[in-house]
Amino acid sequence: VQLVATGGGSVQPGGSLRLSCVASGFTFSGFPTSWYRQAPGKQRERVATIDSTDGRTNYAGSVKGRFSISRDDARNTVYLQMNSLKPDDTAVYFCYRGGFWGQGTQVTVSS
Repeated sequence: VQLVATGGGSVQPGGSLRLSCVASGFTFSGFPTSWYRQAPGKQRERVATIDSTDGRTNYAGSVKGRFSISRDDARNTVYLQMNSLKPDDTAVYFCYRGGFWGQGTQVTVSS
């Protein structure tokens, strides 16, 4: 049972990245899946969640309108599309589902 998060990198302010979270050993059904992030010296915070049954989404206020979470059941993958990135978005991003955490992927936004 494993979650693998990929897609992080370094971008300039205003840029975009798409993170992927691939599940192995289970599917994303049955539990909501969330993306969290943790910046240096700060607590981990929830960024976005997608419901497992109806696909409803919700977002932290700081990313609403810029980030979008989605799910591809055929690929057993949850995505986080991040647009209009800001330096404050710099953090390690983790996916989480039903008690399992992915390993984290670094996102750095800097000019």
